This record gives sequence, structure tokens and C-alpha cells, in this order.
Amino acid sequence: MAKRFLYIIAAIIVLVIAGLIVLRVWAQELTALALVPSAEFSAQPALAANAYADPAMWYSHPQLAGTNDPARWQPSLANKRALLPTPAEPAEPAPPPFAVFFVHPTSYLDRSNWNAPLGDNEAERVAKIYLRGMASPFNAAETIWAPRYRQATLGAFLTDRPEGQQAFEAAYRDVELAFAAFLSQTAPDMPIVLAGHSQGALHLLSLLNRKVAGTPLADRIAAVYAVGWPISTSHDLPLLGLPACRAPDQPGCIQSWASYAEPADPSQVMRYYRRSVGLDGQPRGDSPILCTNPLTGGTGRKAAPAALNLGTLKPEGDLSNGTLVPGAIPARCDARGILLIGDPPEMGRYVLPGNDYHVYDIPLYWANLQADVARRVRAWAARS
Repeated sequence: MAKRFLYIIAAIIVLVIAGLIVLRVWAQELTALALVPSAEFSAQPALAANAYADPAMWYSHPQLAGTNDPARWQPSLANKRALLPTPAEPAEPAPPPFAVFFVHPTSYLDRSNWNAPLGDNEAERVAKIYLRGMASPFNAAETIWAPRYRQATLGAFLTDRPEGQQAFEAAYRDVELAFAAFLSQTAPDMPIVLAGHSQGALHLLSLLNRKVAGTPLADRIAAVYAVGWPISTSHDLPLLGLPACRAPDQPGCIQSWASYAEPADPSQVMRYYRRSVGLDGQPRGDSPILCTNPLTGGTGRKAAPAALNLGTLKPEGDLSNGTLVPGAIPARCDARGILLIGDPPEMGRYVLPGNDYHVYDIPLYWANLQADVARRVRAWAARS
């Protein structure tokens, strides 16, 4: 009986080991199987040209009441007092009025469609949570605009099938239409800040390439935060019409970073990056990736200590709430173009394999981003 029991235990151990090997070797394939739609791409009807004149097509919009606008959420004053300047260090002057156009990241995981239908309850619930944590640092803006759009499903990132690119293009068309409405309803002399994360950053890059670069509109851009999406400094950046941010007081420039704790394993993202095609039509390969240090506001590999971190937005539960914790997270760009954040911090259950803190790219440096955008808008106004 004892021997039979040992055989059973041994068999279970073998199955567990085999399962772990399968997950390790075929993790990417299994994930794709679970998330990539199997159906052919079917384009949804185009939105009406004036669709975004309706405030209901926006998560954040000047006509929304503060309690209904997720981007206007802020950490409680009790949590921010530790970050307020002392009497010996007067607060920086408020920036001049500026407008923010923010594109939220992927919140649609369903494999039944290549693009999220408008009104999908779960996708919209998650999008609002993302906006609370990622668009809220821009709260000093006079107006914040964050459109609802028929985003590509998460599985579109996990396939080389043409349907994936078709889904991104379909999502971009909605964003472009929203951007036109944003411009038409924003004062022509007001500085603009463009911001987005992950899929949102991808669409921002397309906007810069197709609608901003080489036009008078480029002069109105006070800052761009295209976070959580790799930007090739040789195949993408030259076609965006704006330079990378090299200094904290530089206006009209682009910031981007992707956060990993150590030891960092960005191999899955790097595989995607190497086989992807840049805005110039050439494979990105091993070209350098733009990495901005959010604690210094510039590029370069010099490490910035946690003492420079004005406040990490540490989330609670499902990310819909959080508290600011100063001096918690350092930052250093490495040779691969990823942002290293030191030992793995406790931020919640949404850390991805490889110590990838993708979901927390902006919350990790929430208060620094808040100060950064105000500084760059002031610099833009001083230059203009």
C-alpha cells in the first residue's frame, strides 16, 4: 500500500514538472491560443464624422462633472501632505492653461472580436480604472480629453496574422477622429500635451507621424508621454516630428519608458520589437530603444535614487484607489532601453512575467510626472 502511494506521488510530481515545462516552453503559444481571435477580421462600421462632438463618446471631457471624470481623480490630501513644499521651498508657479489628449491602454481581452465594440461593460470599467491611475497626473490641465475608441483586443499583440494589424488600424481611425474633434474644440493658441500608455501610446505615435510631424501643430505640442510602448530611435523617432526629451526643462519633446524590476527579463517584448516594422518601413531589429528616466526627465544611463521619487501611486485592490508614497522607487535606463526600478516593489497582483511592471509604468512615478508636465508647459510658454 505504501509503495502504491509513493508511485502515485511520483506520478503527480512528474505531471507537475511536465506541466511546468510545457508552460515555460510554450507559454507564448498557449497565451496566444487563449487570447487571439480565431475569426477573420470584420471591420465595424465607420463612426460618423461628428461622432466625437458628443461628450458621451469620451471618458474625460470638459463637460463631464468632476465626479464622473476618471482623469480628475486625485489621491487624498492626507496622502499628499508629505509631498508639499516646505515654507523654505515655495511651490512652483502654476503652469498656463493647457489641454491634454490621453489615449488609454488595452482594456479589452475578449477573443470574440478583433476590436472592442463600443459599450462593452467590462472593457469600459477597466478603461476607467486605468484613467484614474494614468491620466490623473495631468490634473493641472484646464481640459483633459480621453476618448472611448474601438480598441484592438489584447490578442492582436500576440499574432503575426494580418488581422492583428487591421485591428490596430481600425482602432487608430477612431483615435484620429477623436483627435480632430479635440483640436476643433480647443483654443488655437493653447499648448497641447499628448499622453497615452501601451496601445494608447502606439496610437499617439501614429498621430504624431500622420497628423503632427511637419505641420504647424507641432509647435503647439508642449510634451508627449508615449509610455509603455518601445520607440526605435532610428526607425521611429525621426518620423515623429519632435525630439526625445534630453533635459527636464525641455519643451516640445517625447518621453517613453517601460518599467522592469530586477532581475529583468524583457525577452518576450524584445522578440516582438525585433520582428516589428518601424515607421520608416524597415525592421526595428536591434535598433536602440528610447528610454527616458522619469526621475530626471532626460535620457542617459545615470541611475536616479529613490530619494528623487516625489511619490509612487501605490494601488489598492483592483487599482481603482491608491496612496502616494514618496522616496520608494529608483530608476535607471539600461543598455537595452528598458527602465530598471530596482528590487521588485509590492504594487499588486498585476506584475507580468519577467518582473515586467507594465501596468504600473505611470503610477510608479506619479508625482514626478505631475511636476514634469507642469514644468514643460511653463517652458513651452516661456519659449513661445
